[in-house]
Amino acid sequence: MAVPARRTSKTAKRKRRTNIKLSAPTMSRCSHCGAPVEPHHVCKKCGYYNGKKILDVKTDAE
Repeated sequence: MAVPARRTSKTAKRKRRTNIKLSAPTMSRCSHCGAPVEPHHVCKKCGYYNGKKILDVKTDAE
């Protein structure tokens, strides 16, 4: 069975792990109502996508 010739140093281990992290999702503004929306997704508040009404969204008043 293969065994590492040298112990991996703390620095080498930490350099390898620097890219393991969480990132916040990218958000943009809805062109119709201004709510934060993920790119290339229908707005959950107004139902518009690319300037066109795609979904009928119920509001609290209805």
